Amino acid sequence: MPYTEATLQLLSIDGTLVESDRTAEHRALVDKLTDVQLQNFYREMVVTRRFDIESGNLQRQGQLALWVPSLGQEAAQVGSAFATRAQDTIFPSYREHAVARIRGIDPVAILSLLRGVTNGGWNPNESKFRLYTLVLATQTLHAAGYAMGIAMDGKSGTGKPDVDEATIVYFGDGASSEGDANEALVFAQSYQSPIVFFLQNNQYAISVPVSRQSRSPLYKRGEGFGIESCQIDGNDVLISYAVTKVALDDARAGKGPRFIEAQTYRLGAHTTSDDPTKYREQAEEDLWRERDPIARFEKFLRAKGESDAFLDTVKAEGEDLAADVRARVLALKPPPSDVMFDHVYTDEHPLISAQKAWLAEYEASFGGDR
Repeated sequence: MPYTEATLQLLSIDGTLVESDRTAEHRALVDKLTDVQLQNFYREMVVTRRFDIESGNLQRQGQLALWVPSLGQEAAQVGSAFATRAQDTIFPSYREHAVARIRGIDPVAILSLLRGVTNGGWNPNESKFRLYTLVLATQTLHAAGYAMGIAMDGKSGTGKPDVDEATIVYFGDGASSEGDANEALVFAQSYQSPIVFFLQNNQYAISVPVSRQSRSPLYKRGEGFGIESCQIDGNDVLISYAVTKVALDDARAGKGPRFIEAQTYRLGAHTTSDDPTKYREQAEEDLWRERDPIARFEKFLRAKGESDAFLDTVKAEGEDLAADVRARVLALKPPPSDVMFDHVYTDEHPLISAQKAWLAEYEASFGGDR
């Protein structure tokens, strides 16, 4: 079991609050949450999971080239995303569907990317949620550089969290071994940049277990660079929210970068091109299903007196979203074939222009676009 004495937790597996001196500050933040905020935590986890399942179905039916499930990682994403502020910039990997939803990204924009009908999907300047990154750990350097820019522009480090900016970057246990991630940690600590590194440790780098990737807990990698780091129960939405909020506030206040390792588990495959039964035991999956973040939080809400009507309404919202997403994905049309040439270079390139002209002539020979 990956939880250790170092793992911070507010919500036990049975949905009851954990009392601990180590999390007193975080418990105080959670106690300030309103019923509506707690309901939103639950709503985003449930609705995102339903979207996730429907997206997997669409891929299996040939409507997407690929799907990247986030099943089981909802608490880590939802809690940390709600801890951000509107001025904060988020750098995702390729599995942060709940974070995208919370930042107002249309789910179909994600699916259009995986259907292959767009080169981007959304405007990152409007949402402050950058584009998905399929190359492992490159986003950590992008985020570190962006955070350095925030500080150099004088937008952070003044001790005014209501106006200052911070950056949060999501990456996985496998990405933590990449050179880019380690270089990002060097620059962030050297320049005391306002950035939070949020590592979602879902226990596997595709088929390689974390026990083979590292002989020590991954949060210690942050400590190795002198960055204040901690490990949390990533299936506990409350600790995810509270720890991330503290870390972001510290970053904004000029206290330097922070590193969070969220211990979670991907209940599904790495992607729909993967078969986890080849490298995982059923007993391990069953162990983590007992720690399902949604079931755990639902127990907590019920103990607080949440109504069945609310829970049923959220489930219906998930079904409505799934139906809407399916209909709109099936209606997506492929873009003009020559769009592939438009963003290869910033400036016009003679070779690319020649290829584009050849394709237009070739398609015209068939009496129209193909």
